[in-house]
Amino acid sequence: MKNIILRDEVYEMLSRMKGEKESFSDVILRIMMERKSRSLEVLRKYAGSLKGSDVLDIVLKERRRFRMREFDI
Repeated sequence: MKNIILRDEVYEMLSRMKGEKESFSDVILRIMMERKSRSLEVLRKYAGSLKGSDVLDIVLKERRRFRMREFDI
């Protein structure tokens, strides 16, 4: 288990999103999984449309370097 520091407004947002039996960790995990799911939906929607394009190589290269730093809430 780790401790983190949140700004008051972030704490309030997470608190409002939290279900009755949910921990803050559960809320954060749910948000991350929903975001991952949406990203996969977009990828599936456009899969194949970049075939033969240099853009596909660029996207895949940048994707490997990607680390989640921010959340869209």
